[in-house]
Amino acid sequence: QVQLVESGGGLVQPGGSLRLSCAASGRTFSSYHMGWFRQAPGKERELVAAITSRGITNYADSVKGRFTISRDNAKNTVYLQMNSLEPEDTAVYYCAANRLGPSYLIGQHETNYWGQGTQVTVSS
Repeated sequence: QVQLVESGGGLVQPGGSLRLSCAASGRTFSSYHMGWFRQAPGKERELVAAITSRGITNYADSVKGRFTISRDNAKNTVYLQMNSLEPEDTAVYYCAANRLGPSYLIGQHETNYWGQGTQVTVSS
């Protein structure tokens, strides 16, 4: 089992940047596939970015070229660097983990572990 704690959300102006962090408990972090999802008001939760246990990354088309996901296995932490933020990026951002496989993670399988979420608001 793994526990996830997100941090780094907040209010930022359009065009600005934020870096989200997700700290995971446990000694097997490196074996987990990790991801960031977001949910805007009135919308379904959607994948933002994912990184496999081997470091292969995957991004939603809407954030390609603006967001970067990375992981530091020594610190049990996954990051989401968000640049050129737009009002449409406003949402609650959730960290997720799954050891079964990337498809389980991306498909929001019931075996996913989830953080509590952190609010990102992009507004002038």
